Amino acid sequence: MTFLDEVVATQPHQREIHVILDNLSTHKTALVKAFLEQHPNVQFHFTPPYSSWLNQVESWFSKLQRDVIDRGIFTSVADLSRKIMRYIRLYQKTAKPFRWKYSDPTRRIRPH
Repeated sequence: MTFLDEVVATQPHQREIHVILDNLSTHKTALVKAFLEQHPNVQFHFTPPYSSWLNQVESWFSKLQRDVIDRGIFTSVADLSRKIMRYIRLYQKTAKPFRWKYSDPTRRIRPH
């Protein structure tokens, strides 16, 4: 709720604000519903359930954050953008799909 309050406070009055969320139940509490009723310009968009491909996107952005943004020094938005684009171009030269696998077969989820 603090995050949403801060976002609304930093935007011009009545600007449309779109927030993309996963389907976690904490995003659907009575407190959140009350907030949305008080701020009709804020819209939530939930990712589809079981959309594991989004995990790959999230993993990639996490890698970008760790490799470029964390502890980075940027003199302007243009500088940040330039460094991100340079990273993307270099990354694309050796990019490989993310792969998940169980390393411990004893912990696999078994059907009933």
